[in-house]
Amino acid sequence: MIVEMQEFMSEKSQALVDQAQKFRKDPELFIRKALAGSAESLKSLKSPIRVMAHSGVKFTVVSQTAVQNLIELESEVITSALTAAAKRCERAARSEDLVDLVLDQAEMFATTRDRVVDEATRAVEIFKVAGRDMRKVGTHVYEQVFQPVEEELPKAATTRARKAKRPVRKTGRTVRKSVASVH
Repeated sequence: MIVEMQEFMSEKSQALVDQAQKFRKDPELFIRKALAGSAESLKSLKSPIRVMAHSGVKFTVVSQTAVQNLIELESEVITSALTAAAKRCERAARSEDLVDLVLDQAEMFATTRDRVVDEATRAVEIFKVAGRDMRKVGTHVYEQVFQPVEEELPKAATTRARKAKRPVRKTGRTVRKSVASVH
């Protein structure tokens, strides 16, 4: 690790020395090149900045939608909890004895449990959708800004594969002529 760090520092030092030598030889040309490079770098930031700005808006919309859904769910949870509590009080007031009171309350536990499970499931679904949407926006930003642009290499000209020449089949007549001419 130390050797790699020393090599890195050596390379950077050499690059700095080279830059200093170029500056010493022709400072005007060196500065012109540096300014041209800086201008190109600044121009290249336009697109990523736009992508980041649009993505910020998309993130805001996703989070705002998730918060809106959670607030609506919270309102429903509170309303249903208050309704269930009022129902429990009404049933408790109508019960004739302690046994009826306990049985009525126990009967309502299943309904309460189902309601709580349903509300928790809905909350988890809201977070899942928001997370999925956030991931899509983040992936889009990464692909547009941070992923290196791969330049397509020119395709090599393809040549058709030539068919191998088959030996010509000699008919009986040509064979006889060639044999006769040899003798």
